[in-house]
Amino acid sequence: MAEQIKQELDTSGLDCPMPILKLKQALKSMQSGERVRVIATDPGSRSDFPAFAAQTGHRLLESSVIDGQYIYLLEKA
Repeated sequence: MAEQIKQELDTSGLDCPMPILKLKQALKSMQSGERVRVIATDPGSRSDFPAFAAQTGHRLLESSVIDGQYIYLLEKA
């Protein structure tokens, strides 16, 4: 696999705004260009993650739903 993921966050069971807050915390320890994968179960995350990326300049590279889990791959700006 070509992509390198610095961190993986499992925010399963957490409701808004916790998945985004956990992501913000993780991004603080990362360098520009590094990637983080987030797993969420909150359906609201489908709008939260694209909005967060648009507002902060981080890149939302992938967004998918697998077996009721919402999976996001972001790259730090």
